Amino acid sequence: MKPLTATDPETKSPDLAADNLAKLRALFPDLITEGKDGVAVNLDVLKQLVGDKTVTDGEEKYGLNWHGKRRARQLALTPSTGTLRPCPEDSVDWDTTQNLMIEGDNLEVLKLLQKSYAGKVKLIYIDPPYNTGKDFVYPDNFQDNIKNYLELTGQTGEGGRKLSSNTEASGRFHTDWLNMMFPRLTVARNLLNADGFLVMSIDDSEVGNLRLACDALFGEENFIANVVWQKKYTRANDATFFSSNHDHLLVYAKDASACSLGRVDRGEEQLAAYTNPDNHAKGAWKATPLHARSGSNTAPYKFSNNTVWAPPPGTYRRFSDDTMKAYDAGNEIWFGANGEQVPSRKSFLKEMDDGMVPVTIWDHKFAGHNHEANSELKDMGLGGSFTSPKPTRLISRMLELFTAPNSTDLIVDFFAGSGTTAHAVLAHNIIDSGNRRFLVVQLPEPLDPENKDQKLASDICCKLGKPFTIAELTKERLRRAGKKIRKEHPLFAGDLGFRVFKLASSNIRAWEPVRTQLAETLQASVDHLKTDRTGQDILFELLLKLGLDLTVAMESKKMAGISKQTHEVHSIGAGTMLVCLSPSIPQADVEPLALGLVAWHKELKPAGETTVVFRDSAFADDVAKTNLTAILQQFGITNVRSL
Repeated sequence: MKPLTATDPETKSPDLAADNLAKLRALFPDLITEGKDGVAVNLDVLKQLVGDKTVTDGEEKYGLNWHGKRRARQLALTPSTGTLRPCPEDSVDWDTTQNLMIEGDNLEVLKLLQKSYAGKVKLIYIDPPYNTGKDFVYPDNFQDNIKNYLELTGQTGEGGRKLSSNTEASGRFHTDWLNMMFPRLTVARNLLNADGFLVMSIDDSEVGNLRLACDALFGEENFIANVVWQKKYTRANDATFFSSNHDHLLVYAKDASACSLGRVDRGEEQLAAYTNPDNHAKGAWKATPLHARSGSNTAPYKFSNNTVWAPPPGTYRRFSDDTMKAYDAGNEIWFGANGEQVPSRKSFLKEMDDGMVPVTIWDHKFAGHNHEANSELKDMGLGGSFTSPKPTRLISRMLELFTAPNSTDLIVDFFAGSGTTAHAVLAHNIIDSGNRRFLVVQLPEPLDPENKDQKLASDICCKLGKPFTIAELTKERLRRAGKKIRKEHPLFAGDLGFRVFKLASSNIRAWEPVRTQLAETLQASVDHLKTDRTGQDILFELLLKLGLDLTVAMESKKMAGISKQTHEVHSIGAGTMLVCLSPSIPQADVEPLALGLVAWHKELKPAGETTVVFRDSAFADDVAKTNLTAILQQFGITNVRSL
């Protein structure tokens, strides 16, 4: 028995405004829109409906508009104040892997990746939160993105906080979802290379809005296809109207004129069409028409057996006289077993080995289904830990079409969820000996053990001794996937590891003076690098700031000074950057340290200019800093920076 509470509609007087809006929506659906404060009435439409002649079409324009679109665009252009902290302890094969799993709010992460990965991504696949009226934890209505992110995910304060459900009754059902998606797609587009693709899974609720939004971001000319994927093969007989058995895969290119698609192999049904009834030397073939719906040649043609053929009315010959003569001479024209059929060309299977053009309907036999996805997780001991995971076979089909075999293409998924994309990349590399790399991002959204829908996922985290977050499950799936692949393919020598990074506030301390404690604030700001951060934290923030890959090769060397102190120097990217983060560099060590750097620089022989970085507070005074810089410049190392 459910008790009545003060919040139940039954205990309140009727909501007359809501009733009026419902009546208007029933009469005039196009009158109701979404505004700043929720459901609103479009007054211009109302005037038009009652025949008001004062309404003009001066402000009308084609396109998708919603409240907050301008701010969403601005949000995409706002620089991030964060960094990515390395987590070798959560990683697999840290020293050798080229794969990345990043834990954090994907908008902030995408911004941080701009310098290092702009124009380097071949395929972005995302399976974003479908706008189903449930929570999606990506709020962007705040000033300090990093601070809000840490609070939201329970990394500061008392646990994480959840957003209210995005129900249709909220009045901002589509608005909130679009404001979440638009800035992320805006920033993500910059990561694609010229022949790159974006593929997005979505259901019917937002497919129209998502397509219009991407038409604006990518241009309609770069829309490639709306692929319909059969995600279920069973009927939901309790559905109100139709059993929804499909999802959409919207495909866009960065530049369609620079892109090309791979082909798909012929299945059993297609292969069955090829036979060899006349034992032709070229092998199996199937009959194909000699006419086409475009062209200019309609003249009849006489074959060597005196058969005269002309294209049917409204069609044209596909081949010239010379080509037809060559086919005839090579016994590549089929007249039927009794010689009385309409002539056709024999299309030989051996000449069609480049595969077939993909179609826009992918059934469950071709690209897997949801039940298969759940079975894959169950096989790894993760059954029931994710809702609506995608099968690896679906992503594998995309890799087959949008990336090249034997390539080092980079694949990005910034709604990583169950980790299917990363798992599929690892598995598909075995199929075609590829070296594709993945970069996936997942929000560490807190799991609630008291929520029955999250109980299994929470139990897995508990057994692992890990924080109760979705990101922890993503990482665990990748670990188990790598082990499973290694066990099944012991001779495979490819990359099955991944580096983990976590979004955090910058290692560089922001100047935040406390008026009542100015002296203490000044003293604390002498070293503007945060004291709770490691040298490795600072190194990777430098990579991001200077636009270097997060998996770039590093090596270290210790250099002794005249004092008893040694100074660790890091070479990044074969000498592209040399970094010394010693907390103290005595005056006596300035010259030997500088000469050691010069010697190592000559040994490394970097192709381009080298940047040398020191900790600013390490020097005793400006004289020591100037002397070290002068020695380096004397030997041609002119780009010297300090943190």
